Order: sequence, then structure tokens, then C-alpha cells
Amino acid sequence: MKALWDSAAGLLLITGFLLGVGLPLGKIASAAGVHAMVWSFVISMGAGGVLLCVLLARRQRMRLTGHRLRYFLIAAAISYALPNLLVFSVIPKLGAGYTGIMYTLSPVVTLALSLLLGMQRPNALGMSGIAIGFAGAALVALTRGEASQPADPVWVAIGLLLPVLLAVGNIYRTIDWPADTGPTELAVGSHLASAAMLLAAIVLIPGLSAFTPLAEVPWVTFAQVVAAAAMFAFYFRLQAVGGPVYLSQIGYVAAAVALLAGTIFLGEHYRWETWLGALMVMIGVAITTKAQKTAARRQAAG
Repeated sequence: MKALWDSAAGLLLITGFLLGVGLPLGKIASAAGVHAMVWSFVISMGAGGVLLCVLLARRQRMRLTGHRLRYFLIAAAISYALPNLLVFSVIPKLGAGYTGIMYTLSPVVTLALSLLLGMQRPNALGMSGIAIGFAGAALVALTRGEASQPADPVWVAIGLLLPVLLAVGNIYRTIDWPADTGPTELAVGSHLASAAMLLAAIVLIPGLSAFTPLAEVPWVTFAQVVAAAAMFAFYFRLQAVGGPVYLSQIGYVAAAVALLAGTIFLGEHYRWETWLGALMVMIGVAITTKAQKTAARRQAAG
């Protein structure tokens, strides 16, 4: 287990898988009438609550300082509350698999921001992996969702806001990571802050009655809470081990999982170009993972 906890590649696969599983679960919830705000609240409250219990079981406590509170609030807004609200708003229009593809575009934006800020100097192999992954994601985006019901370009454009938010969140969490603070503590604080923001929005906009449809999908809700809690525990560890650009590649894995789950379990159908693009994305992941390992070995040797 310790080897996995220290492995960027292993953490990438697990985190991406758990993220991808959440997309078809969200589509099922939406079909049952669950509001996007409510489902986003379920994720943040579930993840934050479960991880808080883990923290307390270890006899650790949340330490609130001005820096940590600022981190919790900003990370909550740009990394969880807004992206999740966006994702679960577009899934009914674009499909779970197609929405997953939007995650694959975040490495390009993250890389651009990292280069501008002088945080990252990727090697040629890593750049080629990201380029291939992006080309595959672009091919998928052009197909505009399920083969039988292409999405309105407006919804595709809205979906494209997701990688921008994810990239900004990746960079922010890295540059403002509070000293002497572990990943579980950051996950708890950020998600509980996100849950508080979303609850306030629910009360003000759809009202508390928006929680009623959750009774129609109790096991889906439970599965989402478990997946979210596990995913974010690994997510923050991956941030510390792999850095922001490597972290952003969980979208590649999540997209593949969401495409397969949407096709097999939800009856979604995609054109051959979509599957070709997904394959290119996976090739990009493999190349970039190899580049990360090579860079780590050189740094250790040097």
C-alpha cells in the first residue's frame, strides 16, 4: 500500500478511475430529477464528511489559520463547487462519456499556465504525450456527443469551461498549498467549504425541496459518496507526488472510464471518431507517464 501511496502512476490510475465512475452516476441521478446543485453538494458533503471521520479516527484535528481558511474557500470554489455544478449541468445534454472527454483538455491549459508561471519545464517526450492526448480529445469534441443526438454547440462551449476551471484549480492548489498540512486535511476543509457554498445556493435558488429526488436513488447516492471520498483522498496525494500538470491527466483515465460505463451501462452510443480519439488519449497518457518516470530518474541520479 505504501508503494502505491508513493507512485504517481498508480495514484493517477486510481484517481482517474474513481472520477470517471462518478459521471455515469451523475447521469442516473439527473434522470431521477436530482438538481445539479444537489448532486454537487452530495459529492462535497459526502467526501468532506467521510474524510473528516478518517481524520478524527487518526486523532488528528482540523487546524484553522488565516492561510488555511483562504485555501479552503478558494480551492472549494474553483476546484469543486463550480466544476461539479458545471459537469452535472451538461451531462444530460452531452452524455456521461462525452462530458468525461472534457476533463482531458485540462492538461493543455494547466501546462500553459505552468510554463507562464515558470513552474514546469516538461521534456520533449512529455510534450508529445500531451499533444497526442489533446489531439484525441479535440477529435472527440468535434463529434458533439452521442451519435444519435448531437449536442447544441452552446452546450459544447459550456462544457469547454470545465478544463479552464480545472487548470486554474490545479495551479492554485500547488502554489498556495499551506505548509505542514497533509492532503487529507486539505481535502476535508475544501470539500466542507464547497458543501457550505452549494447548500447556500440551493436554499436561495431551487429551495430545500430539491433534496427530495435523492430518495429515488439511495444506492446511487451512497456509491457516489464512497467514490468521491476515496477519489479525493488519492487526489490530494497525487497533487503532492506528481505536481499540477501530471495531476491534470486524471481526466484521460476518467474519460475512458466514463465512455465505457456510458456505453455498457447507460446505452450511450458514440461514433467511431469518438473511440479513435479516446484511444489517442490513452496513448498520450502512456507516453506522458513514461516521461514523468524518466524525469524522476534523471533528477534522482543528478
